[in-house]
Amino acid sequence: MRILVKLLAAPVVLVLMLFVWVCSALLYCSAFVFGLAGTIIGLLGLAVLATYSVKNGIILLVIAFLVSPMGLPMAAAWLLGKVQDLRYAIQDRVYG
Repeated sequence: MRILVKLLAAPVVLVLMLFVWVCSALLYCSAFVFGLAGTIIGLLGLAVLATYSVKNGIILLVIAFLVSPMGLPMAAAWLLGKVQDLRYAIQDRVYG
């Protein structure tokens, strides 16, 4: 019975491992692009805030924060960590 559970859990662990690997590679590659986009939008937001409209400048600064590495990419990294925790929990439970 224990061997059957191990055989059934192996593909799940493999799929989770590959998913985490692919997503972390994508997250790593997109960090540079998001950093540049966040910087450009942030500078544009400051310029709009100072010259044109306070409301539009604040909107651009919020968008710059969301695009920056501390915004949505950080949320994606947190979620990826939770998926990896699930993989380790399955491994510890079945193979430990």
